[in-house]
Amino acid sequence: MSSPDLLPLAVALLIGVPALGSCIGIGLASMKMLEASARQPEQMPELQTKFFLAVGVTDGAFIIATGIGLWFATANPFK
Repeated sequence: MSSPDLLPLAVALLIGVPALGSCIGIGLASMKMLEASARQPEQMPELQTKFFLAVGVTDGAFIIATGIGLWFATANPFK
């Protein structure tokens, strides 16, 4: 009896979970940035700079997880 290959499920989770977290995080950050810029419009350039830095870091974590997932999908290190 052969065991099922769980690599596709692992890769899907490795790509899907960080994507979901990244989307939720960027959505919440966007909401707060728009709320803060509506309250204090003169602070918008500073808020925008910090927002884009935070979004870049959040997307960077997702892109790294996607790269590792695709690496596992093409060259299975567990066999």
